[in-house]
Amino acid sequence: MSRRVSDLMTATPHTLPLEATLYEAARIMRDKGIGDVLVTLAGRLCGMVTDRDIVVRGIAECRDPSLTPLSDVCTAEITTVRPNDDTETAARLMREQAVRRLPVVDAEQRPVGIVSIGDLALANGEAPGVLAAISKAPPHL
Repeated sequence: MSRRVSDLMTATPHTLPLEATLYEAARIMRDKGIGDVLVTLAGRLCGMVTDRDIVVRGIAECRDPSLTPLSDVCTAEITTVRPNDDTETAARLMREQAVRRLPVVDAEQRPVGIVSIGDLALANGEAPGVLAAISKAPPHL
C-alpha cells in the first residue's frame, strides 16, 4: 500500500518572505539545524533558498548577506508536491529534477511541509537504493 507525503513530511516548514535577507535565512538554518528555507510572497510559496545558494549565489558573488534579499538568490522554479501525493511520486520527482527536498503545498500554494530524500528512504525501508537512485541524477546549478 502506498504511503502519502503527509505521512512523513516535516510539517510547518521554516519560511521567510521574499524580501528577507541572506543573513536572516542563514541564521534560521544555523539555529534550526536545517539546510533550506522556503520563500514566500503573501503567504504563498515563491521559491526556496538553500545553504548552497547562500554560498554560491551570495557569498561567492561578494554580496553583503545583511543587504541581499532572498529574491536575488533563491530558486524560484521549484517542484512541489501535495500532502495527498504518494511517496512514489515524490521519489520520482526528486530523481527527475535532481533535488533532495520537495516543498509540500496546499491548493493555494501555501507551504504546509517539506519532504526530504532521507524521509522517503527511511519510510520505505530502502535507504541505500532510494538514495542511490535519486543521487545519480546530475545536480542543477
